[in-house]
Amino acid sequence: MDIKKIAFIEAGSPGFQMLSRYTMSRVGSALLATILAGMGCQVRAFIENIAPVDWDYVGGADLVCISALTNTVPRAYAAARKAGKLGMPVVMGGVHPTFMPEEALGSCDYVIRGEGERALAALVESLRTGSPSLDRIPGLSYRRKDGGIAHNPQGPLLDERALDALPDPDFSLVRGWKPSFIYPVSTSRGCPFDCSFCSVVPMFGRRYRFKSVPRVLSELKRIRRINRGTKFFVDDNFTADKRRSKELLRAMIDEGLKETWVVQARADVARDPELLNLMVGAGVHTVYVGFESINPRTLEEYNKKQELKDIENCIRAVRDHGMHIHGMFVVGADADDTDTVRRTLDFAVRNGLDTIQIIALTPLPGTKVFEQMKAGGRILHTDWSKYNLQHVVFRPARMSPEVLQMETGRANVRFYSWRYILKRLARLDFHYAAAGLAGRQIMLRTLKDSVNYVDKLNLLRPEDASGPGAQKSNA
Repeated sequence: MDIKKIAFIEAGSPGFQMLSRYTMSRVGSALLATILAGMGCQVRAFIENIAPVDWDYVGGADLVCISALTNTVPRAYAAARKAGKLGMPVVMGGVHPTFMPEEALGSCDYVIRGEGERALAALVESLRTGSPSLDRIPGLSYRRKDGGIAHNPQGPLLDERALDALPDPDFSLVRGWKPSFIYPVSTSRGCPFDCSFCSVVPMFGRRYRFKSVPRVLSELKRIRRINRGTKFFVDDNFTADKRRSKELLRAMIDEGLKETWVVQARADVARDPELLNLMVGAGVHTVYVGFESINPRTLEEYNKKQELKDIENCIRAVRDHGMHIHGMFVVGADADDTDTVRRTLDFAVRNGLDTIQIIALTPLPGTKVFEQMKAGGRILHTDWSKYNLQHVVFRPARMSPEVLQMETGRANVRFYSWRYILKRLARLDFHYAAAGLAGRQIMLRTLKDSVNYVDKLNLLRPEDASGPGAQKSNA
């Protein structure tokens, strides 16, 4: 098969959330497109959150590659079936197909599970040469000639040397991409922690692997030539290896790469004043922190390995250093009730968080929580489009799904209140006044959607509308 022209499709997200107002691509599709372009292929990537798919281009492609999260997979499956009807082979990857490969193979020809850089290149080469040795491609799932499904063993994760050898993602391959967009930068993979609701470890492993400092600096210098706006270190925990983080930050300062950066970190970043000072020196503007809960029992349930005092210390330390903080909370654990949601909102307001997301616990395929909920018969449905952190898709232990749905929606609206907006306008903080206004509009739309969703839940599961200890929604 002559593979010269390839189309990448990254399915768009349904609905809205606080971050919907920011335009930023995930790194994966652009990186894989860059790798295949380096193999001599004509490649175009279509990221639906940025621009629509050009089906005229897709119709002339020799291979279509589609990436999906759980909440985007219905759109991804539809795109895969549409491409399949046009006659070209379709390969899918991403978090959801990784953990649900047999489901995905109902809509495509091949699934690449886990990291895709080596496997996708090997698959393209195999299709080009007509080699029958698909069984030698690590992490590949496909249908055998006898109709059965083969799941090849997973290959080793990319080590540090392999990460250094990866090309810089070429976002010019992405239709509609503009240099003014928030620029995503990936410097590491994996996470040494193992939160029960998170799919990072099942996908990328617990060993923290990172690019070398010289390799990252080279990429940052190239980016600086084409983008003077905000950059986002998309590493799941930028400060997981504090020694390495300090080395990189010092190098950025020495090379004059102080710009506007956003990073993700854990609450334990507050324990290291030197690290915080270096973050400020390198231009870190906002720190995204997954606090997850203010309920000590819930933190234990999530296997978070932190305490409430760690969260309070983190907020204080980050703000004292002049950086902004975006707090993320996950409510709906077995130890949570209605009061937990309301106390979470009060905590966020009282501690002066700049922005927040209070989201419903979502049992995503591949996580421990999903397996526990599935085994316990607590999954309400598998309409994957609703697995977007804004819809309750399981039966909570201490409140009804309807109550958790509405309380979460109301908490987000109340945080982005008119008082929040006017208070920041009075400080002439126009950035966060605008963020508050956008957040309020998005959360009001989400709350309206919640009312409709609650009505559907009541129709879906009338036997659960009442019961011992079930708190009722007054939606």
